[in-house]
Amino acid sequence: MNQGYGAWRTRVQRGVMALLLALAWPGILVPAAAADGGKVLVMGDSLSAAYGLAPQQGWVALTAERLKAEHPGWTVANASISGETTAGGASRIAAELARHKPTVVVIELGANDGLRGLGLEQTRTNLERMVVAAKQSGARVLLLGMRIPPNYGPQYTQGFERNYRELAEKHAVALLPFFLEPIATDRDAFQADNLHPVAEAQPKLRDHVWPALTPLLR
Repeated sequence: MNQGYGAWRTRVQRGVMALLLALAWPGILVPAAAADGGKVLVMGDSLSAAYGLAPQQGWVALTAERLKAEHPGWTVANASISGETTAGGASRIAAELARHKPTVVVIELGANDGLRGLGLEQTRTNLERMVVAAKQSGARVLLLGMRIPPNYGPQYTQGFERNYRELAEKHAVALLPFFLEPIATDRDAFQADNLHPVAEAQPKLRDHVWPALTPLLR
């Protein structure tokens, strides 16, 4: 009987000591998982897939490096595919959300729709499907807007740009109005095809996205 009581008392004393240590040094008993950050999932096209470059040169990889340095524990999953349209992104979003379980979803799609002159309503519907799916999964969303050359006509180009703004307002998600804004008028910032940014331009794109992304890392 006395031995049983002694063992019980020892366990109680150890429990009290552990509690006192936790109160004195809160970090000492925090599980490693509690210190983890989150994950950013990028759904984009060739502009985010580092077309014509080494993968580590692209703005997404550069963003991952900066996250590692400034927000330890955060990671980036790049699910971008060269040539991707909004229809392709909408068809893949559910699987990518299930696979990566992101905290933040960055959507950079639409340029290929515009260059092909695809219907504005369909592009908007596809983007909206992605935004809604991401929000329903519990992720925060950053929509990277695009613009297309004026030779497509004012009605189409203005409607194309308006899609992003109206979707961001409707679904209360973050918007970067024009992803390529820092380099759009600099011919030297693009490869020979005049469509895809060179390696030297990628840090500018990272820095352009960064102020819109960081408020979502909470």
